[in-house]
Amino acid sequence: MNDDDPREVLALLKAEHRRLDQEIELLAQTGNCDQLELARMKKRKLTLKDEIQQLANRIIPDIIA
Repeated sequence: MNDDDPREVLALLKAEHRRLDQEIELLAQTGNCDQLELARMKKRKLTLKDEIQQLANRIIPDIIA
């Protein structure tokens, strides 16, 4: 990571997650996709989801008053 605004980084991660989701859906609909590549894309999507959640937790901590 760099010194960018965490909210900007979060927005970029969410955009990449959405893009991957769309690509995975498109490949699944066509039916003639490389299963290994599809698995890699799904794994990357899950990794992004975890990164998004961790960053969101740092931006907005879960503090019970």
